[in-house]
Amino acid sequence: MNDSALLTETPHLPPLSLGPVEIGFPVVQAALSGYSDWPMRVIARRAGASYTLCEVMLDQFLLAVKQRNKTRHFLHISDEEHPVGGQLMGAEPEQFAAGALRLVEAGFDVIDINFGCPVKKVLGRCRGGFHLSQPEVALEIVRRTRDIVPDPIPVTVKMRRGIDDSEQSRDNFFTIIDGAFDAGVAAVTVHGRTVEQRYKGPSRWSFLKEVKQHVGDRTILGSGDLFTADDCLRMIRETGIDGVTVARGAIGNPWIFAQARALAQGLELPAPPTVLEQRAVMESHYDLMQQMYGDRAPMLMRKFAIKYSASHPEFDALKVAFSRLKSAEEFVAVLDQYYRQDRPGQYPPSTVHATQQEC
Repeated sequence: MNDSALLTETPHLPPLSLGPVEIGFPVVQAALSGYSDWPMRVIARRAGASYTLCEVMLDQFLLAVKQRNKTRHFLHISDEEHPVGGQLMGAEPEQFAAGALRLVEAGFDVIDINFGCPVKKVLGRCRGGFHLSQPEVALEIVRRTRDIVPDPIPVTVKMRRGIDDSEQSRDNFFTIIDGAFDAGVAAVTVHGRTVEQRYKGPSRWSFLKEVKQHVGDRTILGSGDLFTADDCLRMIRETGIDGVTVARGAIGNPWIFAQARALAQGLELPAPPTVLEQRAVMESHYDLMQQMYGDRAPMLMRKFAIKYSASHPEFDALKVAFSRLKSAEEFVAVLDQYYRQDRPGQYPPSTVHATQQEC
């Protein structure tokens, strides 16, 4: 069933648009550093995500990268994943804008500016969340990016609620978000934690509600503590925002998108995927990894397989087995041992993604 049909049945969840780009169902996959590559995005789209974002890329890297085997995956897009967004991070406005143009040339439908990454080495190089402490530079980046990106391609921004919880940080946040919309961005995604918090403590959803009330009919997406389908719809319902971006909750759990669609239609939460349903998706994911990475696929699949194992009833033993994965033969052997016979799966435990970082 397509997005428009689903949303006709759920009038309380209007379809999401980013400027002229129609997204549809307003539960999408966020950019995940080290994870949301082409295979993960394709699997998410097939599982019901209406839009995905590529893992964040540095402007300096984009300006230097060549289409070689070891780097071609960064800019690889396939027909089935449109619309797809490219996320960019950097320090200097001029270089940032040039990097954005490279993403346009690669075929991304939306250009997303990262002002939210809280990783220390990123902050130390005046990138990501660091820009929330310098509104003038942040807005210069936004203006230059919007100026260089062709008008039909939306520019969006990802932010946290501030560097910290000081009054100055709060003032900076609203200066940046107001200036970004004035400069022509199509939407802003707001993570309910501060940069200082990183990934500790709860995401403050009440702040998302305040932001949405502040910006009115401008588009706000929410992020933070979205680990179940119910979390996604509850955030929209409680805050009034226009959509949500699922980050850690989507790693190894692409079923969260179909589950959210079902709940939005007023249906019961679908049962967790069975063991054989899980195997089929994992095999598809691995096939895509092999197409993209060749001999490196087994090692790169390991981090995804560990997350997939959270839906298996023998999660604790299975994650240990996957953590030792080094070859295609070992991957098949683990599947044959744990995924041979069908049986009910489980919803991933709430602690599975507790330490997983995202940008």
